[in-house]
Amino acid sequence: MNAATEQLPVVVIGAGPTGLAAAAHLVERGIEPLVLEAGPTAAAAVRAWSHVRLFSTWSELTDPAAEKLLAPTGWVKPDPKAYPTGGDWADRYLQPLADVLGDKVRTGARVTGVSRAGRDRIVDADRDAQPFAVHVVYADGREERIPARAVVDASGTWSLPGPAGADGLPALGERAAADRISYRVPDLDDPAVRARYAGRRTAVIGSGASAFTALASLAALAREEEGTKALWILRRGMSGSTFGGGSADQLPARGALGLAAKAAVDEGRADAVTGFRTQAIERDGDGRPVLVAEDGRRLDPVDEVIVLTGLRPDHSFLGELRLGLDDRLQAPTALAPLIDPNQHSCGTVYPHGHRELAHPEQGVYLVGMKSYGRAPTFLALTGYEQVRSVAAALAGDLESADRVELTLPETGVCGGSGLYDTPETASEGAAGCCTPAPQPLAALTTAPALQPLPVVESAPTGGCCGS
Repeated sequence: MNAATEQLPVVVIGAGPTGLAAAAHLVERGIEPLVLEAGPTAAAAVRAWSHVRLFSTWSELTDPAAEKLLAPTGWVKPDPKAYPTGGDWADRYLQPLADVLGDKVRTGARVTGVSRAGRDRIVDADRDAQPFAVHVVYADGREERIPARAVVDASGTWSLPGPAGADGLPALGERAAADRISYRVPDLDDPAVRARYAGRRTAVIGSGASAFTALASLAALAREEEGTKALWILRRGMSGSTFGGGSADQLPARGALGLAAKAAVDEGRADAVTGFRTQAIERDGDGRPVLVAEDGRRLDPVDEVIVLTGLRPDHSFLGELRLGLDDRLQAPTALAPLIDPNQHSCGTVYPHGHRELAHPEQGVYLVGMKSYGRAPTFLALTGYEQVRSVAAALAGDLESADRVELTLPETGVCGGSGLYDTPETASEGAAGCCTPAPQPLAALTTAPALQPLPVVESAPTGGCCGS
């Protein structure tokens, strides 16, 4: 890279928790960042789930370099032991951070393509010496081509939720039934959303923290609105690990969330259907969705379907770059073995930095949720450590970039889908990621977190992840 290129900004894609932290670390290193956010405000994706309470505390949600930028403004860090909602996180930390960064953050700026200036994906000649060309379309329709010395993609995975189809593709009829399907945790405090689910039968497809949150919310609604019922669709069998780590989880709020979902089943407010791999979504005579499994099973009609089967990275605008991605997880090849959900939960992932995040295209880094590809359970702390290392590497401080400065809590909950054919195989530890081993359901039933039930209902839920 020549001297002129080194004077260009580092373009950061996405003004979420990880993207804004990246900008803070670059500023601390004396490198000019330019953050491009597609949404109308900073932290637009976080605001989209503002009603969801995180299961990480404030102590795990703010970045040290960002705190240094905020300190002169009179910003006061919230109670480190408290659990914020997504809205709290955005209003009390992310938006103030974006305000401090000022014109280094542009909103309504969607990145549509990234390449090397004058070089498409094929051309080798003098490639690494060329700056990056970042193509942007603004909300008012203007287009711009921005030169950059490096690109840090922190755009997350929020825009691409997984489908209902068990084969990774939309189920037959899924698109046609879009008016009855949601891919987000419902905000039941919103009167219009509440009316959509109150007194109705809703299928929830998924087995992670978001599904737990939806089940617990629908169960609470069922206690107030007669006729409300949830149908929980699981692709795997039921086992002691189905509801997560319970009291063994070192993120207690996440453990309580799984126990709240279990309470919904135990109370009869949610019925679990196991080993059900959705192949089609049909309609009955009244237009209600009917779920059909690959084995031919057909469920009774439901009024609504909530699909919470994970999120996916969007690499479409990076097509002219030479990325090294794992063919299963769509994560950087060096990182993928460290985050494989068949082996790891978010607490057992070894902290990693610029080397694991690097690609054949020098100067490009995928960070935050996007770096995990399709692997779930990403923690904000992991993203902050990633961008600290990347900023140090871009500044030429490889000693700091290679140094690990993060310790994550271990957890008793598996991050991945594991084996879902039968309860027996699922409970034999085949997924292999968790310590302690999954507990019998009876042990979870008596966990202190379930006493009293109202405490579980108000326990912090989901949303640990930053992008």
